[in-house]
Amino acid sequence: MKAIIIDDEKRARHLLSNLLIEHCLAIKAISEASDLKTGVDLIKTEHPDIVFLDIEMPNQSGLEILEYFPNQIDFKIIFVTAYNQYAIEAFKLSAVDYLLKPVDITELKEAVAKAKEAIDANNLSGQLDKLRDSLKQLSMDKIAIEIPKGILFASHQDIVYFEADGMYTDVQLVEGNQKTICKPLKHFVEQLAENPMFFKCHRSYLINLKYVEELVKDDGDYLLMSNQKRIPISKSKRDQFLEVVKETFM
Repeated sequence: MKAIIIDDEKRARHLLSNLLIEHCLAIKAISEASDLKTGVDLIKTEHPDIVFLDIEMPNQSGLEILEYFPNQIDFKIIFVTAYNQYAIEAFKLSAVDYLLKPVDITELKEAVAKAKEAIDANNLSGQLDKLRDSLKQLSMDKIAIEIPKGILFASHQDIVYFEADGMYTDVQLVEGNQKTICKPLKHFVEQLAENPMFFKCHRSYLINLKYVEELVKDDGDYLLMSNQKRIPISKSKRDQFLEVVKETFM
C-alpha cells in the first residue's frame, strides 16, 4: 500500500513516517506534504491507498479536504489531531478513523489494519458522505471558528459574546478564553441568524442572551454579562431586546 502524510510540522511528518516504516510493513511507499493544497496535488498524482491528514494546519484545516473531492474517493483517510475535541466527536459519529498526537503505536497499527481491510473489501465509498453528515449534525449546536492552528468547533452555549475589532472579531468563551478571528462581526451575525439566543445589541456586539445578567439603565443603557463585562445596547435596539427577551424567556 502507498501512503501520504499531510502535516505542516516537519518533525511530526517524519515521526509518523518512521513509525509506519517500522511497524506497518504493509505500507511500502510514503510521501509527504506540508499543506493541504500540496497534499491534494500529491494525492491526484500518486493515488495513495491511505492519507494521514492533520487537522490543525495554519492555512487550511484538514477537514477542508472535502472541498477538493466533492464526489467519492478511492483512498482511506485517517485524520491526525492534537486537541480538536469537537472534530473527534464528529469522527466518532461517522466512524471516521483518527489518531491522537502523540501517535500511539498500537492505535496506529490498528488504524492501518482497519484501513487495509476496507481497501481489500473495496469498502471506501461513502466515507466522505458520512463525515459530511456528521459535521452537518455537529453544526446544529456548534460554530466553526477559524484559529491559527486550524478550526475550533465551539458549542453555541460556550460563547458569551462576539465583539467587533475592525475586520477582526474577538470571541469570548465561557471558560474565560478569548479568540481573535480574522473575520468581521457580520460573518457571525449571518451564521447565527437562525439562533434566537444570539442578539446584536450594538453595531460592535453580538451577545448570547443566556449570559445576560441585567439590563442597566444608568449613564447610558448597557447589558451586564455573567463575566461582569458591560456591553452597550443602542437605543434603537433596546425595545427590540425587551421584545426578544419576552418571546424567549417569558
